[in-house]
Amino acid sequence: MSATGQVSRFGWEHFHHDADIGVRGWGRSIAEAFEQAAMGLTRIVTFSPIAADTQVDVECHQSDLELLFVDWLDAVICEMATRKMLFGCFAVGTDGRTLKGALSGEPIDVARHAPACEPKGATLTALKVTRDGDGIWCAQCVIDV
Repeated sequence: MSATGQVSRFGWEHFHHDADIGVRGWGRSIAEAFEQAAMGLTRIVTFSPIAADTQVDVECHQSDLELLFVDWLDAVICEMATRKMLFGCFAVGTDGRTLKGALSGEPIDVARHAPACEPKGATLTALKVTRDGDGIWCAQCVIDV
């Protein structure tokens, strides 16, 4: 909640799952909810600051909004693994079927970032992308770690 008592219009959180970790992002738009969920994904790995030194662009295509969300998180996970980077800043543009995203981050520094785990992939478990009565979007799923 903000200082005025208003519920935040965007953010992220982790939620409990027996063997893995759930990630949830919410925002005023689908893009903002996806960006926030990606931040939650990064925070599974580290809570250390991440410099926005390098930008990596990704593109995803799906006929379903929920599957587009899974593809987005999987693209972030793939770029983290193959480039050995962490990302702390995300920009998403989407029409609901195509997503163009920009990930900004830096190479992993084990001593400074102290990575807790390595995400393996986004799953269909607890997957949903919904909009509530106040117009706030929520995107969530469980991440295999």
